[in-house]
Amino acid sequence: MLDHLQLIVLAVAGFLAGAVNGVAGGGSLISFPALLAMGYSPVTANVTSALTTLPGYAGGLVGYRDELATVGPRVRQLAAVSAAGAACGSVVLLTAPAERFASVVPVLVLASVVALAMQGVVARRLDQARAAGGGRGLLVAQFVVSMYGGYFAAGLGVMMLAILGAFMAEDLHRLNALKSALSLIVGSASALFFTMFGPVEWLPVAVMSLAGLAGGRSGVVLARRVPAQYLRWLVVGFGLVLSIVLFVR
Repeated sequence: MLDHLQLIVLAVAGFLAGAVNGVAGGGSLISFPALLAMGYSPVTANVTSALTTLPGYAGGLVGYRDELATVGPRVRQLAAVSAAGAACGSVVLLTAPAERFASVVPVLVLASVVALAMQGVVARRLDQARAAGGGRGLLVAQFVVSMYGGYFAAGLGVMMLAILGAFMAEDLHRLNALKSALSLIVGSASALFFTMFGPVEWLPVAVMSLAGLAGGRSGVVLARRVPAQYLRWLVVGFGLVLSIVLFVR
């Protein structure tokens, strides 16, 4: 059982994770290590963190309702591949040995951080694909990143924002709206599998989900007032520290 201080820590982590997801993605890089710090195994922390992010994404969508109306066709275009990729990743997570997942966690965290840091470079190298609206390359990349999200919840928003920003010539607010909608689809598909078959800890889910819902709405408000690149690099710095800690452990 968690004591009162641990519940407060998880509530704060859930709020911050929801806020970061509402800004630029990467909130799971806060919720996942918070659950690890509470003593949960990597697989349990990952599965539980995946469920806690859903209300944060929903809260972000409320804040981006105007932008969401403009990217609605993109959501419909990418919804099916996102759900399919998430389902594949979730099946792999729950059927593979737990120790294998634990061994690759530091690499996955570092990969998500690098993806966010390199988003601008990748985008410049894919100008042709962006001009064509992404094409098949966007569908393939979205399936891969959704499979990643189904396997490893931490960093999903970071990876997806990097992919969408690389293939699509849209402003950050529209990309965030699209990312939030697709992340909600990926998270919902994964949650279906995890609820039925995964080692979910429901008390942290309840605490962090409620806090994340408020954080997601607050993050959108913050995103409209603070330059996004500052917040993005803050998440990159935190992720680098986290990956180093995990490698050392």
